[in-house]
Amino acid sequence: MSETFEVEVKFFLSDRVAMVLAKLQQLGAISGADAVQADHYFNHPVRDFAQTDEALRIRSVGDQNWVTWKGPKIGSRTKTRREIELPLGDGTQTAEQLSEVLQILGFRSVTVVRKTRKLHELTRNGRRFEIALDEVDELGTFLEVELMADEADLKSAQDAVLELARELGLSQTEPRSYLGMLLQKRGEASGE
Repeated sequence: MSETFEVEVKFFLSDRVAMVLAKLQQLGAISGADAVQADHYFNHPVRDFAQTDEALRIRSVGDQNWVTWKGPKIGSRTKTRREIELPLGDGTQTAEQLSEVLQILGFRSVTVVRKTRKLHELTRNGRRFEIALDEVDELGTFLEVELMADEADLKSAQDAVLELARELGLSQTEPRSYLGMLLQKRGEASGE
């Protein structure tokens, strides 16, 4: 089985939202509907995910749920990490029950990161980019440019993500996760 990696760069937008959206439209990006996401993060009972640079979350979008594990970041040019994401059953009860199981097993609930996400999709040079405009509660507005890649394609995917970001006029990446930024703002330990 081939490993899948998420290759991503993130930018704080501040007052540049309209400019970036206009450039996405010029490039032919297709925009989707807004989705409200709640990402419930957990820390491992015997190893600190802040130290191992991992993340475990349950994501709920409306009635749909997923569980996601993200491995440590690879390299520094982009936020590249192995990702395993599995769909769960629908409904709030499913997310609540998995949360309960994790806590019974010793996982510690860290916090829930809430955001409104507007997805854009752009296909170019045979690659399908996912571009997310995120309004994150307590943090502000961010843009993520992401590709999924296998290990053999990581360097090329990283170059492609950075090139698209440059075309959008973005250069100052935000390397921290929303979880890390939120906990730092609140003065809490990370637990990613």
